Amino acid sequence: MAPSVPRTRAAATLHMKQIALDNQDRTIRHLRAQLATERRGLAATKKEIEETQVALEASHKVIAGLTEIGLSMSKKIERMKVKKQKFRANHEECHQKFQARIHAAEDSMQAQHLLIEALVDEKDSLLQTIHGLQEANNAPAPFDGDWEEEPEEEPEEEEIGDFPLGEGEIDDE
Repeated sequence: MAPSVPRTRAAATLHMKQIALDNQDRTIRHLRAQLATERRGLAATKKEIEETQVALEASHKVIAGLTEIGLSMSKKIERMKVKKQKFRANHEECHQKFQARIHAAEDSMQAQHLLIEALVDEKDSLLQTIHGLQEANNAPAPFDGDWEEEPEEEPEEEEIGDFPLGEGEIDDE
């Protein structure tokens, strides 16, 4: 039996090595299959990352465009605010000039009214003086007692637009 034991051992050793090689071969095939699966997963992930990168670049372009539009709008709004302030200041100045012209016209009308009243009073005084002198001189009354006072006429209010414009004044019409 002795001579067959070494053969059996060698065969067993070879059989064990064959089993180990078969196991390693299965492990390698299994690892290659896992590697192929991982490579496919990585390729899909890489493709997703590239698509995401393209989408991000497009988003950045859109954001940059919107930012540019926003800045442009801000500048336009600031210019409009400046124009509005200038318009308000100009409007206020015109309003003040207009009010000053109205007050000047009212003052002028009041002064004319006072002057007319003073002239009427002076006319009455002169008529009384003439009448007194005629009575003192025994002269006939020139008015024969049919004297009617002229009705006081209210001065017609002139339209404000009828006043001549001064230099530098704005005509609102």
